[in-house]
Amino acid sequence: MITLAVAVSWQPAAAQLKLPPASSSQTITQGLGISTVTLKYSRPNMNERKVFGGLVPYGEVWRTGANNLPILIFDGAVTIAGTRVEAGTYGLLTIPEKDKWTVILSKNSEQWGAYTYSAEEDLLRFDVKPEQLSKPVETFTISFSDVQPQSARLNIAWDQTRIGFELTVDQDTEIMASIAEAMKGDKKPYFQAAQYYYSTDKDIQQALEWVNEADKTPNPAPYIKYWKARIQLKAGDKQGAIETATQGIEIAKQQNNEEYVKLNGQVIAEAKK
Repeated sequence: MITLAVAVSWQPAAAQLKLPPASSSQTITQGLGISTVTLKYSRPNMNERKVFGGLVPYGEVWRTGANNLPILIFDGAVTIAGTRVEAGTYGLLTIPEKDKWTVILSKNSEQWGAYTYSAEEDLLRFDVKPEQLSKPVETFTISFSDVQPQSARLNIAWDQTRIGFELTVDQDTEIMASIAEAMKGDKKPYFQAAQYYYSTDKDIQQALEWVNEADKTPNPAPYIKYWKARIQLKAGDKQGAIETATQGIEIAKQQNNEEYVKLNGQVIAEAKK
């Protein structure tokens, strides 16, 4: 027994290896209005496999990627397919078909694969139409596009198939209230408020009044001139927009700021149409 114990003690410990995972992981944080959406998911590759109708069977609940379900974390309420989704953490699953996909948002975000999926844990499900891509996407990809002040599109693409759906927020009442409250203070957010009014098609004359206040800064800024010119143009004052944008170009040149030379030039070109 003693000899055996000594022999065992001579065996080398197992080496601890660091190997890359079969499917890489990705985390994306996307601004949505005054909120954020955080996405965490795994990214398998095609590896010359037939994906949909092969590796991923049609008509079956799919984990939508590899490993754990993709997780969507909303820090504020969003609307998806007409349904209000409160702030929280949710799992994303899908049911691919040739002509339609069913998207499922699950209240259970802690799932490995779809093996323990239960429809009773669905928060919502809705159908979308898949799009055929001209070129295959090798690595499974979830991304955000078409990001607007209060909306964004979430896209899922792999092989030659892509689907997408809209995420929207209704934060206008909250934002307008915050602007009104901030305007009572000593440091009034004239520039930001003017941008918001311009971007959301609100009272353009009010936006012009605020951007004029912002333009009274002792240190001229080409970006303020640029936005003032855009607001003037939207208000119908083409000549004023040209004059303001010209000032913006002069300031930008003095500061070696090529970006705002270009942007102010674009406003001038648009005003002269």
